[in-house]
Amino acid sequence: MQFLWYIVIIWNIVVFLIYGLDKAKAKLNRFRVSEFFLILSAFLMGGVGAIIAMVVFHHKVSKPKFRCLIPIALIVSVIGLIFLTQGFGFKVS
Repeated sequence: MQFLWYIVIIWNIVVFLIYGLDKAKAKLNRFRVSEFFLILSAFLMGGVGAIIAMVVFHHKVSKPKFRCLIPIALIVSVIGLIFLTQGFGFKVS
C-alpha cells in the first residue's frame, strides 16, 4: 500500500510541474497544454498538485471552469485515495 502513496505523490508533483510549464508557456506565448488535459490530470488523483500549482503560479484562477472543477477534483482524489487504501470496504490481506 505504501507503493500507492509514492505513485500518488509523484503524480501530484508531475501535475504541479505541468501547470507550471503551462504558465511559463503562456507567458512566452507558446503552444499550451490543453485545458482538458489540465483538468483531466487533476481528476486522475492529481487534485492536490493542481490546487497547489494554481495558488503558487496564480494560474487559471480567474477561469470559472477551473475555480469550480479543480476543488471537485481534489475531493474526488481524496475520496479515491480513501477507497483505494481501505480496499473498497473489503479486507485486503
